[in-house]
Amino acid sequence: MERAYHRFLKEVLIDEATLQARVEVLGKQISLDYADSSDLLLVCILKGGVMFLTDLMRWIDVPHEIDFMAAKSYGHGVRAASGNVRIEMDVTAPIARRDVLVVEDIIDSGHTLHFVMQTLLARQPRTLRLCTLLDKVSRREVPLQSDYVGFEIENKFVFGYGLDLDERFRNLPFIGVVDETVLSS
Repeated sequence: MERAYHRFLKEVLIDEATLQARVEVLGKQISLDYADSSDLLLVCILKGGVMFLTDLMRWIDVPHEIDFMAAKSYGHGVRAASGNVRIEMDVTAPIARRDVLVVEDIIDSGHTLHFVMQTLLARQPRTLRLCTLLDKVSRREVPLQSDYVGFEIENKFVFGYGLDLDERFRNLPFIGVVDETVLSS
């Protein structure tokens, strides 16, 4: 029986073993970098960052808390290109004078995440860093630098491992490239 996602899958971009190996490396590096921190807060950007956060925090061996934030970009055409960003769900934990690490699934144009980072920075964390699983540097429209990057990828429409295709297939253990010819038919 063919699984529902196969119809949309052009190719597997990053397989499960490669993903998990890279998440382990990131978690261990974050643990080293925050070894002296007694107040680390991981802020996951919803919804796409959930799977990445769950796996990543298993490899972070320094005490930490987690919280969540959701933001959306609105505009004509490509949503994120507009720069009109709204926080739909804010963190509940105070972040002043804390070490804050934002955990994101993918950075594309950078508009939404730039807004999120500026919003958090205004709340005066001790440190504010960014960890993204995927980075489409070629699509960047605003200056935004990630401190931890899982994979730099080309400009491809991807799904799986937290990233959705019309809110579905986030549960896939790999990252696939969407066959856009199927979407247009």
